[in-house]
Amino acid sequence: MRPRHLLYAFIAGLPAMALAGEADVTDVNVRRSVDDTYRFSVTVHHADTGWDHYADQWQVLTPEGEVLATRTLHHPHVDEQPFTRSLGGVAIPPGVSEVRVRARDSVHGHGGREMAIRVPD
Repeated sequence: MRPRHLLYAFIAGLPAMALAGEADVTDVNVRRSVDDTYRFSVTVHHADTGWDHYADQWQVLTPEGEVLATRTLHHPHVDEQPFTRSLGGVAIPPGVSEVRVRARDSVHGHGGREMAIRVPD
């Protein structure tokens, strides 16, 4: 088999999960609650292929990387892209005026597009 044909055979044999890429945060909405915690609504885009490769989590972090909250996503969203999920009761330490939000997928872990968002007063 010629090298070019080997390359084509290799590419054709790659599992779809390797081609789905990383999970990206595409939108974040944050609201302050009456109890001085925050509610985050986060939109994630990922080419979920099924249980073998899907966006399985998003996190709220301080600018220094301390994890403040984690929202676990319990199933693939193959036919719902992008999708938005919320998490309330997130405590933001005093003096933190901006947070980062990142997503994770079950194959690549963290690494897709993150968003920084100002914490409302």
